Amino acid sequence: MSKSKETGIRLDTAIPVLGEPKVKTGVDTCRFVDSCEEYHINLTDEDLDEDLAEFRTGQNVTMEKAGPRQYLYFDPSKTRCAVVTCGGLCPGINDVIRAIVLESFHNYNVQSVIGIPFGLQGFVPSYGHEPIALTPESVANIHQFGGTMLGSSRGPQDPAVIVDTLERMNVNCLFIIGGDGTMRAAQAIVEEITRRGIKIAVIGVPKTIDNDISFVTRSFGFDTAVEKATEAIQCAHVEATGVDRGIGMVKVMGRESGFIAGQAALALKEVNYVLIPECRFDLDGPDGLLESLDRRLENRRHAVIVCAEGAGQEFCSSSGQTDASGNPVLCDISSLLIDRIKAYFREKNKNVTIKFIDPSYIIRSVPANANDRVYCGFLGQHAVHAAMAGKTGMVVSQLQSRYVHLPLHLVTRNRKTVKVKSDFWHAVLESTGQELRHCKSATRNGFPENG
Repeated sequence: MSKSKETGIRLDTAIPVLGEPKVKTGVDTCRFVDSCEEYHINLTDEDLDEDLAEFRTGQNVTMEKAGPRQYLYFDPSKTRCAVVTCGGLCPGINDVIRAIVLESFHNYNVQSVIGIPFGLQGFVPSYGHEPIALTPESVANIHQFGGTMLGSSRGPQDPAVIVDTLERMNVNCLFIIGGDGTMRAAQAIVEEITRRGIKIAVIGVPKTIDNDISFVTRSFGFDTAVEKATEAIQCAHVEATGVDRGIGMVKVMGRESGFIAGQAALALKEVNYVLIPECRFDLDGPDGLLESLDRRLENRRHAVIVCAEGAGQEFCSSSGQTDASGNPVLCDISSLLIDRIKAYFREKNKNVTIKFIDPSYIIRSVPANANDRVYCGFLGQHAVHAAMAGKTGMVVSQLQSRYVHLPLHLVTRNRKTVKVKSDFWHAVLESTGQELRHCKSATRNGFPENG
């Protein structure tokens, strides 16, 4: 339990355990982590969600250190593990699956590992999905491919039915790979397991291409997503500069968080406007996008706009519909912007050429790059270490530069968002030329005359 000295706000960082570890591990090629070994981490603004804004930065928070334990709760020779992947695709999912399987077999010699097909649906008998036996041979090459070898799905399933299936299949350790909605489902599964008084470890590996999970400094797949987004932005820049008064527009993923858009803009230095959900912007008026874009084209003859999918939703009428995961269905902000830009310049009797690129599904579906592969390997290995030691109700995460265990209730509090007063967003504004003085709050943004 960590407490802010200034506010008294507490962060419960304790990790639940199934019982006392008594089985000596057969792993003898590493340094073991003591059962109570912790990191003392100074939180920054970027680490805290909005609900924890009063938990002052610079306060020490204790987090349980990830890594192998000398004594295990489960006897590997009698242990059966299961892996399930949920939600949207993301680079690196196969790498995490592969790391879990290889660690389980090669270092712990577990009895078996099974894959649950098509997300949480795979636990529900009425869907008719059969489990998949996972072995080192079957996962040997899956890291070369994008997506997930197990398939995925969205939407909730009954925790009671899921736990029935876990009991029927004699699963001891469940690894759940997914985003914030999936982690909330994992919490419900843990609660059902606890209610029944059975001993099943549930370990989450947080997955979100948007990098929007609280207390996860960088989610796996984000590095690859930014790399692929920059390729699309570079193409948009070439298209924009190839004609007089050309506009290149790229839409990237980011329902509620603009991390991909911001990071990609920093990587290239060729982006002139970054639109993210965290900053409302005006379309009309002297500080609006349209007049700013007009001035930009008069001065420089081209412009590049990067737009996160969740930006500018205030300009659309909400349908009130939700997707299978319960997320609001977003309007197509890029189509709206293209229509408004064309109408504005048509009224001014000025010709512009707009080239629009949407690389979203390409970004989601590619194999992970080298950095993400290394990261996924560590996450998979640490997930197995935690499960075999009897940890449960937690995720493995990299917080700042350290691998830690985080309780599920922390990572499911809120989605992490870009803070408009942070060093990160300030750097984006400096890179693009977007005038910082116009970004007065989290609901305001302005645009440059030059760039």
